[in-house]
This record gives sequence, C-alpha cells and structure tokens, in this order.
Amino acid sequence: MKLGKINKLKVSRIEDNGYTLSDGIDKEVFLGKDQVKDELSEGDDMDVFVYNDAENEFIATTQKPFIQLEEFAFLKVKAVNKYGAFVDWGLDDDLMVPFAEQTGRLEEENWYLFFLLLDDKTGRLILSRRINDFVFFEEIDVKQGDEVDLLIYNQTDLGINCIVNNMFKGLIFRSDIHKNINPGDKIKGFVKQVREDGKIDVVLEPLGYKKSIDKNTQIILDALNENDGFLELTDKSSPEDIKFVLGLSKKAFKRSLGNLYKQKVVELYKDGVKLVE
Repeated sequence: MKLGKINKLKVSRIEDNGYTLSDGIDKEVFLGKDQVKDELSEGDDMDVFVYNDAENEFIATTQKPFIQLEEFAFLKVKAVNKYGAFVDWGLDDDLMVPFAEQTGRLEEENWYLFFLLLDDKTGRLILSRRINDFVFFEEIDVKQGDEVDLLIYNQTDLGINCIVNNMFKGLIFRSDIHKNINPGDKIKGFVKQVREDGKIDVVLEPLGYKKSIDKNTQIILDALNENDGFLELTDKSSPEDIKFVLGLSKKAFKRSLGNLYKQKVVELYKDGVKLVE
C-alpha cells in the first residue's frame, strides 16, 4: 500500500460504518460508507487514495486529490497561521506547508507551485515550495525535439518557467510564446535544448515550426498576444480595418491567418480570431 498514491485495494471486511480494504500483503485501511455510492461486497476491488490523518492513521478516500506523492501541482493556499500554511489539495482536509518548506511568505487565496513529499521525521504527507530540491539537473533523459509534458508556474523577465515531465526545470522564452498560457496550465511542449546547467529550454511547437513563420504571421501573433489572445478581425473584415490594426494588406492577412489556422495556433470565429489555449 502506497501512502499518497491511488491504490487498487480489495474489500476484506464489511463494518457497520464502512469497509476494511487490504493490499493483499500486510496492510489494511478503512474506507467510510459515505465515500461510496453503492454497497460493496467482500472481494470487491476499489481504487482509493490513501493518506494519513491528524493522528497519523491511514485513511482511504474515493476523492481524487489534485496532487499525488512526488508530484508537482499548482495549488491554492486556503489559510496561514502560526503552524504554517494550509493548501487545498482536493480533499476535505487541507494539507500543511511547514514554514521550513516555504521559500517566501505565502498569501491566503493565492496560487503557488508545490511538491508533495513524505516527511522523514513525522511520516506525514506535506507540501513544499523548495522546487529546486525536487527537480533533476543531471542525467536528463530528454533530448532536443522530444515532446514533453509541461506544468506552467510563473512568469519572469525572460519568459515563463515550467516543470518538464514532473522532473526537470524548463523555460519558455517570451519570443517562443505564440499562444495564451497561464500558471497552472498543463500543456505539451518540445525540447529546444538542454543547457549545461541542467535546465531545459522549451518551445510550444515542433522545432521546424518557427521557420514557417514569416514576418506577417509574426505581426498577427504579436497583436494577438498584446490583446489577450483575441482580435476582432476576420477574412471578411474590410481592408481598411486590417490595415489600421495590423498594417497589413487584406491579402497578406488572409494568407498568414490561414497559415496559423493550419498549424492549429488559432481558432476562427465569426467575430474574430483567437489564440488556441
């Protein structure tokens, strides 16, 4: 049985107020009847998340947490007191971020990137903001051109930082951002290069894509980014409106817009064009 993970367990006993679930080896955990819609029978399999309560007892729940052990997630702080910060992780009870695991003051109602770990001293699940302690800067197992999973978490002067494949630290340079992305987004990306310091430069399209972007296409992308990802222009707009907004001829606008649509970078609507999120 793995603490902080979703486990497939078997109903070993039926109690008055719930069920005892077993991993078939040496561990059991209780699941309350309020956690299931239909009655269970002995021998039934259940997928449950296992965590520990305030008394450090193992508990099973059918609720799906926003984060599991040794994962990163973008989560909301619900409360801050003299013991630490408490974060909404998708279960009824908020999870603690001890002061020792904070890298700066956490504010209630704000969202931050966290890592879920098992505290060696207490055996409890806790969250940490010490991101660099949990990413790898050596033995990078991705290479240029690889498609990767990204978790976006904050903006800098250079661009937007992200977690790559739940293991590495990445950066998307501002010049490589051609659609709306926000902290907390989980998206696909592509490795541009692995730097000597172990950090990864990432782009949002396959590497050959940039070469296909001509000057006029870039003008449209820049205008979209400057207007929250939406422009009130279509292929039906007047040449005068297109010239006023973008400085392009209608012919150049339609050709470049078609290129972006084929690349699935934009969506076309009756009242305008929108960056794909």
